[in-house]
Amino acid sequence: MSEQQRATARSLITRGDLTRTPEQQRAEFDENFAGRPLGDDVTLTLRTLGGVPALDVHVDGADGEAVIFYLHGGGYVIGSARTGANLAAALARRTGLPAVSLEYRLAPENPFPAALDDALAAYRELVDSGRPIVIAGDSAGGGLALATMLAARRDGLRLPEAAVVFSPWTDLTLSGGSYDSRGDVDPLFSRAHLEAYAERYLAGHDPKDELVSPLLGDLSDLPPLLIQVGSAEVLLDDALQLAVRAAEQEVDVSLDVVAGAPHVYPLMVGVMDEADQALDRAARFLVGGVA
Repeated sequence: MSEQQRATARSLITRGDLTRTPEQQRAEFDENFAGRPLGDDVTLTLRTLGGVPALDVHVDGADGEAVIFYLHGGGYVIGSARTGANLAAALARRTGLPAVSLEYRLAPENPFPAALDDALAAYRELVDSGRPIVIAGDSAGGGLALATMLAARRDGLRLPEAAVVFSPWTDLTLSGGSYDSRGDVDPLFSRAHLEAYAERYLAGHDPKDELVSPLLGDLSDLPPLLIQVGSAEVLLDDALQLAVRAAEQEVDVSLDVVAGAPHVYPLMVGVMDEADQALDRAARFLVGGVA
């Protein structure tokens, strides 16, 4: 990544205003992300999955047997199936697989376990369809993808063939040192932002529960896992520690760290060379899981 690319990427990111209401934050997030062009080859179709609203994300020619189950980011407070479609479509195009992006319920109106209940209900319907499944998510959606797999394992459901998480939020106890050490270099988040999101999502629930903080849980028997993260983000340790714990528990895990890259840097396609490279690598990883 050139210095110019790094500067351009950072210039496209602004820190959220903690004084704004969730509704205001959602509107601002949608303004920035929900209208991004997906390409003329992409068709979005409304559907339900396990009774939960979702978007089928179909890229022309992406007709593989397996399906990508995508969970969007936004701290469990903002974001939508449409914002998740940005990365879901990019993965579908590169893998040749159809994708579905879930419109799970958001906090504070619907705190834990609403998002997990929605994700698990949707995942259960995909399992019942008999199709191979790969799972992916960014930020809080990455943590939710992990929690969904833990809940699926608990319930005896078939697990995905592979999982990719971009800058995952895996520890709502906020114990990682990078919450403070990376605060001055992260252009998007500070510890205070994650504290506010966690408070709204948890609503008094124990942050050590593995279904909200999968970093602290039993990761054994999870499918092959790819973690991608930038060094310029407060969630760096959530990713690094996840890789260590997964390896310790005999999970096949791969970790990509890009120096100077911001939160969920694969969204920076066309701005950072590493964004395209990350998506290409994630696609190969997912395809390899279902090969």
